[in-house]
Amino acid sequence: MDRDRLRALLEDVRRGAVAPEDAAAALSDVPFVDTEHARVDTHRALRHGLPEVIYAPGKTPEQIVEVMEVLGRARQDVLVTRLEADAAAIVSARTGGEYDPRSRLLWHGRREVPIEGKGTIAVVCAGTADLPVAAEAEGVARRFGNKVETLRDVGVAGIHRLLESSALLRSARVLIVVAGMEGALPSVVGGMVDKPVIAVPTSVGYGASFGGVAALLGMLTSCASNVTVVNIDNGFGAAYVATLINRL
Repeated sequence: MDRDRLRALLEDVRRGAVAPEDAAAALSDVPFVDTEHARVDTHRALRHGLPEVIYAPGKTPEQIVEVMEVLGRARQDVLVTRLEADAAAIVSARTGGEYDPRSRLLWHGRREVPIEGKGTIAVVCAGTADLPVAAEAEGVARRFGNKVETLRDVGVAGIHRLLESSALLRSARVLIVVAGMEGALPSVVGGMVDKPVIAVPTSVGYGASFGGVAALLGMLTSCASNVTVVNIDNGFGAAYVATLINRL
């Protein structure tokens, strides 16, 4: 159940097209469904405007399928994050989901998601090595009903590559900036635009990058006041928050 389906159901009851007892039956599975391995939140789309998302690490393919089936029966689109290719092959065979190996996202739902965001989310990726995290952010943002533009390989080692696309940066309503190494790119982008910048540190870098901690600290101490930061490699979290901002 989500907000659109709830409104439609209540409108049908108001018009007399659906009996109140039938509407009550349709709502009987909210707010959650217990399975053997999970308590699946079927009410999240109604509360948040966005459905429950399945985080794959730590779950077996069978457990993922179990949760997907519950969400499917609740007539919700299903997004699985951080799903490795071998597990995705098993899940896709059972559910028919669409898998993207670069972003490690599996989608089971509408082929075209209606655009609900008021503007464009720009995903700005520092280096090619950061692309998997940027692809996660891009894929999640698209599946959540946003128009997305992506800039790739525009890190500070060749700042002219970024400046060439300054018009696109300024036209975006929200920006997600993905960078590893020293994590300088979000500060540069933040100084160029008057919009929210969500910085995503990645675990890309040599030893002193400490698996993304150096980039994280650099972004947290940014002198650009419009920059905020999510956790290391968390493209999903950045896209989720960007979606909420883009709907305001």
